[in-house]
Amino acid sequence: MTTTPFQNASTWIDAENAQDPNHEIYQSISHPKELLYSNRMYERLMNFHPNASEAVQIASKAQHICRWKVARESYPMDRVGYLKWREDLKKFHAKTTAVILEKAGYSEDFIARVSFLIEKKLLKKDTETQLLEDVICLVFLEYYLDAFVHKHDREKLKNIILKTWNKMSEKGHQEALKINFSTTNFQLIKEALGL
Repeated sequence: MTTTPFQNASTWIDAENAQDPNHEIYQSISHPKELLYSNRMYERLMNFHPNASEAVQIASKAQHICRWKVARESYPMDRVGYLKWREDLKKFHAKTTAVILEKAGYSEDFIARVSFLIEKKLLKKDTETQLLEDVICLVFLEYYLDAFVHKHDREKLKNIILKTWNKMSEKGHQEALKINFSTTNFQLIKEALGL
């Protein structure tokens, strides 16, 4: 049975992410952290925008590909170091994905488009970059906000929520409000947004 370039690329992205030495327990099962993130991204994208292009679908799966290979600790532990790390990560994810897509037989133009999306270029101007950003924010709010709640004070949290909200489109906002938040987190979101 022949497989499509998309099926091959997806399988190979999953195989890379499955090597993550960091694990997260979800529904009593231990998952490689970035494989779980990748699956959450793809699932959320397909629920939020079922007609998403193949380029966005791949970019959603590869958003954090092999993230553990570029350690935060290898950069200065300040704001400048953090921003540099984030910038380098985008390029690393795009490059790692490009190698897989080339192997899967995609055209140079398609690969360039996926890289463009992973690097989140022209946010607010490019509809597909915006779609991807909406999905990133929705996945963060649904699955990862809780971990931040236990780490930061209320003001810092409200700032994080507001920054996340400001990156999203109106459609993203409507979708975010449908998430089944805990009472505490929903209260925090309402405070942050002045609702």
